[in-house]
Amino acid sequence: MVVLSRIRTIVPFSAGAALASLLLCASIAIAQSPTPVDPQPESVQRFIAMFSDPDVQRFLQQQSQAARHVPEPPLEVPNRDPSFSEFTMRFRAHASALLGAVNSFPLEATRAWAIVEADIRANGGTRPILLIAAFVAAGLAAQWLFWWVSVGWRRWMSRASYGTISGRVVALAARFLWAGCYVLSFGLGSIGFFLLFQWPPVIREIVVGYLLATVIFRLGSALFEVFLTPRAEEEGGFRVVPLARDAACHWAKRLAYLVGWYAFGWVTIRLLDTLGFSLPARQLAAYCLGLVLLLIVIEAVWRRPSRSPSSQTSRIGVRARNWLWTSYFFAAWLLWVVGAMRLFWIAVVGAALPAAIALTKASVDNILRSPATEEDGHKRSTVVSVVVERGIRAALIVAAIVLLAQALDVRLTEMTMQDSPLLRLVRGLLSAGIILMIVDLTWNLVAVLIDRKLGDTEAVLEAGSDRERRRLRIRTLLPILRNFLMILFVAIAIMMALSSLGIEIGPLIAGAGVVGVAIGFGAQTVVKDVISGVFYLLDDAFRVGEYIQSGSYKGTVESFSLRSVKLRHHRGAVFIVPFSELGAIQNMSRDWVIEKMTITVTYDSDIEKARKIIKKIGLELFEDPEFKATTIEPLKMQGIDSLGDSGLLLRMKVMTLPGQQFTLKRRALRMIHEAFHENGIKLAVPTVQVSGGNGDAVGAAAQQTIAAHNVAIAAGPA
Repeated sequence: MVVLSRIRTIVPFSAGAALASLLLCASIAIAQSPTPVDPQPESVQRFIAMFSDPDVQRFLQQQSQAARHVPEPPLEVPNRDPSFSEFTMRFRAHASALLGAVNSFPLEATRAWAIVEADIRANGGTRPILLIAAFVAAGLAAQWLFWWVSVGWRRWMSRASYGTISGRVVALAARFLWAGCYVLSFGLGSIGFFLLFQWPPVIREIVVGYLLATVIFRLGSALFEVFLTPRAEEEGGFRVVPLARDAACHWAKRLAYLVGWYAFGWVTIRLLDTLGFSLPARQLAAYCLGLVLLLIVIEAVWRRPSRSPSSQTSRIGVRARNWLWTSYFFAAWLLWVVGAMRLFWIAVVGAALPAAIALTKASVDNILRSPATEEDGHKRSTVVSVVVERGIRAALIVAAIVLLAQALDVRLTEMTMQDSPLLRLVRGLLSAGIILMIVDLTWNLVAVLIDRKLGDTEAVLEAGSDRERRRLRIRTLLPILRNFLMILFVAIAIMMALSSLGIEIGPLIAGAGVVGVAIGFGAQTVVKDVISGVFYLLDDAFRVGEYIQSGSYKGTVESFSLRSVKLRHHRGAVFIVPFSELGAIQNMSRDWVIEKMTITVTYDSDIEKARKIIKKIGLELFEDPEFKATTIEPLKMQGIDSLGDSGLLLRMKVMTLPGQQFTLKRRALRMIHEAFHENGIKLAVPTVQVSGGNGDAVGAAAQQTIAAHNVAIAAGPA
């Protein structure tokens, strides 16, 4: 629902951008349309014939050689912005010309109709409207024939699967190709069939022009049908733009009307030029056609399907937003009418660019979505999605920058001394935008590759294997590489952007070096931390997931930064230790570990029997599937370690992979205790024994002494 609401906000932007671009294209077609060339009069022909005279050619050659030594006059400042008074006078002259065109339009229309009537009589009296209708019917017949021939193609597309990314891409490509062939059949059946015959020039221009407008309208309808697919739910298709069904039907129809009306208006303005209409008359017609285009857009905005009140999250109501869009579209049309083309283009790009970027991102995410790319409810970017989405976004931004540069008359690749500071600043900002887009695309591609590699190393492999060590090495170095590349790209982007703005970056680099040295002296500990960390990583002293100890710090390595390492103690505490404070490191997670155990048995125990029991238990644990993969050497008894106060001290050892010795130790001690108990081997228990010589006599003497003492106490008071 969030995507749907977002797209419903995007589509009016796109419609506005389409309106603005269409109106401007019509304006450019009017302004740059050529005027009819009259036949050359006799005096002009005599003037041209003079150049064939040898004396005239010799004179002109002498004058050309002499002109080479004359210094060229200084260049004038190009494209100076008009003052407010000049702009007012231009607008006044423009309005006066339009008012004059209102009065002269009927006369020009009569003259143009006379030209058309002459061609109609030369063609035998056949009206252009009848020819257009006839050849449109021929195009529809050719289209129906293609529809009948491509029944197998359409049946395959109806059964196409959209469950996978490859399936969606193939099906969409087939739909685009079919739509192109469908419209091409109409064009060949209408325009192609018309061009097989000879026609008068004016009738040919009129019929071909409006047939071309019909082809453009049908092509736009077909493309919007593919992108929006209003009947996707009924036909089991796939909608590229993630819209609801009612919204898709609404915008597919309105956008097709916009394209068709623009094509009709564009052809009409060109035909008015061909028929000899004056520039003010053509402008008047273009403004009227543009007004109809504006009304179509406003109707589409006001009647668009709105969100339900339960999903309404915007503070501005639907009616208020509709009025805002209406004001924006009317202001854009008004800017076009008054000739404020720079403001017009800025308004168009400012509204259309964010809409196009958001629409592109939503469409690409919808096409490339896959359950494998989603983790914990969040979408995981892939290389293809980043290249496509960021590439299209960069292309849109670069195109907008180039468009603004042309509208503002800014030459991105040229800089002259006559340029004003503001013009240089604008050129630098546009160039900096292109640089930042390229750097952003490169960085996102690198970041996705690194994240993808980190994602592939999340699964724990066989402990102690080469692949597991390589996995830990990658998980240690790639985050640091990503941070380093991010800093590098940011520095490069900033330097290139400043250079494009005309700022000399050489002194900045030198100054940064001096400042860096000064900061290094002032922050020696930080520099020492960074350099120490570099050497720790080069020496491969520890990796993420390993248990290390350095002085009073010990724990599992969780992550790194440029100057410190984060250690998680086995009791939960976290140590963030700067690299310079680590010193010597005891790594407890490399290669193998030997765990030693001691057991004390009584002096009368059978040591050989105990050794055999321990060896048997060691072999059983070595073959146990739970410990076989982690045990390098089985448990065995090394012999009597010492003669203790309470018994014989037996020493044992076992070699396992790091971190796996504790579970095996607990199991081995339990099995040894049970086996010793079953075989009569007693574990020694600390005891205290008090003994001495002539024990009975001493006891009797002690008892006599106590009795005499008691008698003395009793006789005392007497």
